[in-house]
Amino acid sequence: MLTSGRQLNPREREILHLIVRSYIECGEPVGSRTLSRMRHLSLSPATIRNVMADLADDGYLAQPHTSAGRIPTDRAFRDFAVSVAPVPLAVDERTQMFERMSSGESLEERVAIASRILTEMTGNVGIAAALPSSSQELEHLELVALSDRRVLMIVETLDRMVRNRVVSLDREMSRTELDHIRNYVNVNFAGWTLERARAELLRRIEAERAVYDAILQQLDVLCRKGLLEADSAPRVQMDGVSYLVGLDLHLTRERMRELFRALEEKQHLVAMLDRFLDAPQGRVGIHVGLGDTHPAMRELALIGVTVEMPSGVQARVAVLGPMRMHYERVVSAVQQLGRTFETL
Repeated sequence: MLTSGRQLNPREREILHLIVRSYIECGEPVGSRTLSRMRHLSLSPATIRNVMADLADDGYLAQPHTSAGRIPTDRAFRDFAVSVAPVPLAVDERTQMFERMSSGESLEERVAIASRILTEMTGNVGIAAALPSSSQELEHLELVALSDRRVLMIVETLDRMVRNRVVSLDREMSRTELDHIRNYVNVNFAGWTLERARAELLRRIEAERAVYDAILQQLDVLCRKGLLEADSAPRVQMDGVSYLVGLDLHLTRERMRELFRALEEKQHLVAMLDRFLDAPQGRVGIHVGLGDTHPAMRELALIGVTVEMPSGVQARVAVLGPMRMHYERVVSAVQQLGRTFETL
């Protein structure tokens, strides 16, 4: 198959996009007669056949068998996808999206809600991720005594992220001791970045080691267990993977299992989002044919957006689905959800 680098003329692009739209709707090869019956396309079947032959030579169309019409290639989907204009969501859809996202009390909850919203709105795989920043600021520390000399450390940051960590101690700490430590940290370090607060705590412990009162002794124990350590692990949520089972991706069972295993790996998902959603703030990224990421993703497309939140946390929302997806709907959903993330 030839793949020239020439630019398509308006007539060729119009016919190509009509073929792509028809194929998205019906999933069947499109013939010249089908196109010639479209009222706004006042061209003869012969003229359309000639244009389709040129598009095939340029790598935009393929012919499953001799008597069949043509189907768009990943190159055709790519050309079509970047040209679609998003259709604004209905007012009630935007309102419902905002209300559902606002109901999340932490960033982790909003990430989970976002992925579900995308799956429900598009019928594809919804992905949402929050990438913590090193500048996250402490809002509140809570310490809870558990059985067997364990303590639950709950750190809430101003960006509404919550970190929970259970640590085991050499001796049991009473509720009163934990309350003293909690109050000391909250009074002295609320509003500080986690990195700066932890550094100052360690400095005070070292500088006042000669005095070393009870609170500092206990703080030293908890600091050695990771108190206020900045957590750079991304929060990732994905919904709707089961939708992939019903797609005709031309995959063997083993290839399908490989695809599911790849999607289960958080690092793989984050790497994919990093690679394909590096567009400027708020700009929707569209990538058709993900075979470079994983061979089993050759017939999949990813549409997503990256937003920088006021707290410094970077959020990414995306839809993963077949090349035969309704691009206008997906782009609109992703774009609106990104804007909603920015406003919360």
